[in-house]
Amino acid sequence: MTANSRCSAAEPAGLETQRREIESLLRECELRAGDSWYVMERRWYEQWKEFVETGDQNSSSFPGQINNAELFEDLDSFHLKERLVENEDFMLVPADAWHRLLGWYGAVDGQPALERKVVDLPSTLKVEVYPVEIFLCLHSNMENVITAQFSRTDSILSIQRAMCDAFKVPPGSECRLWMKSSDSSCERLRNVHVSVLDACLSSAMTVIMETRNADGTWPSSRPQIMRNSLEDQDSYRGQPGVCGLTNLGNTCFMNSALQCLSNTPPLTEYFLLSSYLEELNFTNPLGMKGEIAEAYADVIKQMWSGRHYSVVPRVFKTKVGHFASQFLGYQQHDSQELLSFLLDGLHEDLNRVKNKEYIELRDAEGRPDQEVAEEAWRNHRRRNDSVIVDTFHGLFKSTLVCPECHKVSVTFDPFCYLSVPLPVSKERVMEVFFVSLDPHAKPAQHRVVVPKAGTVLDLCAALSEMTGVPSSQMVVADVFNHRFYKIYNSDECLSCILDRDDIFVYELSVVEQQQEEEARGEEVLLALYLRERSHYRDYGSGSSSYGTSLFGHPLLLRVPRGRCSREELYTLFLQRLARYVRPPDPSEELEEEEEEEGEEEEELYQSQTNGISDEEQEDAEKAGPSQTQRWCGDSPANGQSDETAVNHTPPTLVDGDTEPRRPTEPISTSTTSPPTTTSCTDVGNPSGDASGSNEPPADQPHPPSDTTEEEKEEDKQEEACSPSPPANEQPAKRKACCRRRRSLFTIQAVNSNGTTERGTGEGGSAVSFSSQPYVAIDWDPDMKKRFYNENEAEKYVKHSSMEVPQQQTTVQLQECIELFTTVETLEEENPWYCPVCKKHQLATKKLDLWSLPEVLIIHLKRFSYTKFTREKLDSIVDFPLRDLDFSGCLLRKSLSNGEPPSCYDLIAVSNHYGGLRDGHYTSYAQNKDNGQWYYFDDSKVTFAREDQIVTNAAYVLFYHRQDQIRKPTLPPPSLSPAAANDITSCKGEEAELAASSSSSSVTMETD
Repeated sequence: MTANSRCSAAEPAGLETQRREIESLLRECELRAGDSWYVMERRWYEQWKEFVETGDQNSSSFPGQINNAELFEDLDSFHLKERLVENEDFMLVPADAWHRLLGWYGAVDGQPALERKVVDLPSTLKVEVYPVEIFLCLHSNMENVITAQFSRTDSILSIQRAMCDAFKVPPGSECRLWMKSSDSSCERLRNVHVSVLDACLSSAMTVIMETRNADGTWPSSRPQIMRNSLEDQDSYRGQPGVCGLTNLGNTCFMNSALQCLSNTPPLTEYFLLSSYLEELNFTNPLGMKGEIAEAYADVIKQMWSGRHYSVVPRVFKTKVGHFASQFLGYQQHDSQELLSFLLDGLHEDLNRVKNKEYIELRDAEGRPDQEVAEEAWRNHRRRNDSVIVDTFHGLFKSTLVCPECHKVSVTFDPFCYLSVPLPVSKERVMEVFFVSLDPHAKPAQHRVVVPKAGTVLDLCAALSEMTGVPSSQMVVADVFNHRFYKIYNSDECLSCILDRDDIFVYELSVVEQQQEEEARGEEVLLALYLRERSHYRDYGSGSSSYGTSLFGHPLLLRVPRGRCSREELYTLFLQRLARYVRPPDPSEELEEEEEEEGEEEEELYQSQTNGISDEEQEDAEKAGPSQTQRWCGDSPANGQSDETAVNHTPPTLVDGDTEPRRPTEPISTSTTSPPTTTSCTDVGNPSGDASGSNEPPADQPHPPSDTTEEEKEEDKQEEACSPSPPANEQPAKRKACCRRRRSLFTIQAVNSNGTTERGTGEGGSAVSFSSQPYVAIDWDPDMKKRFYNENEAEKYVKHSSMEVPQQQTTVQLQECIELFTTVETLEEENPWYCPVCKKHQLATKKLDLWSLPEVLIIHLKRFSYTKFTREKLDSIVDFPLRDLDFSGCLLRKSLSNGEPPSCYDLIAVSNHYGGLRDGHYTSYAQNKDNGQWYYFDDSKVTFAREDQIVTNAAYVLFYHRQDQIRKPTLPPPSLSPAAANDITSCKGEEAELAASSSSSSVTMETD
């Protein structure tokens, strides 16, 4: 109030009356938040008291007009002096007292009334003598600063309105305020409904206002936008919503979910119209203080501005990771899990219910379903009321039946999406290599059908039907990197064998009948590795032994313990390798015997490098693992040659989403092993007292049956890269080395990795096979080159079962929905507490659909998880693009008047390509404005045809109810061949630009 009125024409009340009235008002008036009190100069007030106490109207102590001149710094600005003290410099009088005094005596012309509000400070009420005086400016022109005063009880919204009026901001502009608390940083004033006091605004601080750019960005955010060139920054105009999202590193799962939600019309229009600003809930303890909703709104407004080829959702990614730690970093995640978190976060951030009341849920107790359902929905809306509930929430009926007392419990629960199961086959197809006992027969690749829950014995039985070999004569092994990663027992579950594992099944020899009793328990399951010695010694390691490296494919043999002498093993191995190892003729052996024992042999090992220079050898060592030599296989379908090569796909990365996975075939490690010494001593001890066994020994690297796929893969990679520790033996003498050259190879006991040789004991005594069932045959490079046929060793044949094409399983979406509503028994980990039996029971549970939302999200549960297995189901789910009718699935068969129909049209699909450990997410979506389908692959967007949408990669489906679908406002685009290939990423070199419209040095990056 700026009243300058004088005393009215009527005579003032009597002096005694004035005194009584004013003293009564001062004595009885209490401070109440929001009331007005007035500041009055104390000297004038004291003079008035003296005047009324004299009782003489003509007294010389007449105070005259109310004059507060002594309280102002100057009479031009009328700023109140600093550090004025109540009852010394000024008096505070309630509004009624002020207006009476003003009516009796008037005020000096030009002086404003010093009205002040009562504010509710923590634990006290106080008259705000000094309001908050702050500076106001625009982000686009920070040199034009004005000053304004606000009470601590004023809302931030009142400051925003005052700034819009002062700076003539166009109506409808979306604004946001920043509080500048220092010279270089600013803090967002997110909640415009809080008071100045709660926002911690104090005098001399600056409030900056910015308005959203036409392209959906904020001037202060400086978002990185994918542009073609600098010239295109302001000139590009595209179809709103047809905008890619940059992959920040394994964020394709997030991009896929965002594109689907972006093309959900009711939600996107809600954000484009800025309706969310009035519904942001900053006090919800279950929410994210409105930050997720604001970050999502920024992404949507940028994508639908029509001014970007691609948007970088870095701020959104940061916000998601801040509130959901599982999404921190740049690991691959599930798009449906992110979608679930995002919908829940948006709901809580936009929940119109500020204070959730406690509601006790009631069971149906025999009441009609309609009554119970309406009660459940009302209770749900009493605590949850947002655009997410309006758009995505439906209701299903849950029926639990106790197996003992048959108590029936009926509840109605809301849902945001339907997670429907896929029909799971009880069988699996495995591809294995069968290695026959016939040394001249090539390994044969078979495709067998086995039970998913079966054992290794089931695999052997299925293979036995194809080969005619008894399953008792088979042993199954996982071969990786030229060695046995695991040798399986017959009772182990097939679930521990992954589809990408290289499984070899070996036929074992049969002990003759007459020898069976003697040989029982005296057999050794011998694992045979092939190694090649280096041409030179590794003197730098402190040992003068030779390095070795594995090659070829290992073998498993059943050997009687009595035939474990060196000579017999040598003959046995030579027979077993007869297909690709040529025995030397006598002249060649004689030539080896006559070699001189001079320095030439040592020079041979020091200088020869098998055609590889020292530099090349060093480069090869640095390179680490390299791809193994591929098998060449026989194919009866090939007319000119029956030999085909296995095509091994090298590991690849898709758009930076995944780590390279192990290819289908083994990978060789080319690192040179530390020097080792081969010995001519027997590696077997026929007289040993340890019994042989067909079971794998304790020191085999057997992972537990519940080992996860990631752990198994990591173990294999660690084994592949593990170096060979140096051997402890001393190098053999020159003469012994000459004798050794008479043989094609030498035999050495090794560990399960085939890299660490074990000592042969004192005096060359043999090593017992009860503790070491692995041996390696070491080849001199020259001998290997002359007598080992690598091409022949890598060949294999394909069994006729490999020629039968694998049929892709196709299921109807309706089947999945029916499975969702099928009666099931609760698992032991999730029992139900029966109120009648007073204990937990494994009740039967049935879900039924009661009411459906405007936008229905259907999650296809492609990822199957059990205690020991995990797999992805690649079945094609045939889902309709139009007229998905749920009338047959709803529990309510007849709809009352005013209830919506249950027919839906598809609007978006989130796709997942790949397996469990790796994969890539994309999406199909229909633009709401022109009705055209697009394919979104991170920053790349292309046109899509309707016949491309149904694939075995479909993971999450979005359906829009037909009664809510609005017709497109634009005609569909004309598809030229060039445009159909690429929309957003084929126009030239992309660059990341920062959108900044201010030259100010103020940084606003604490958003």
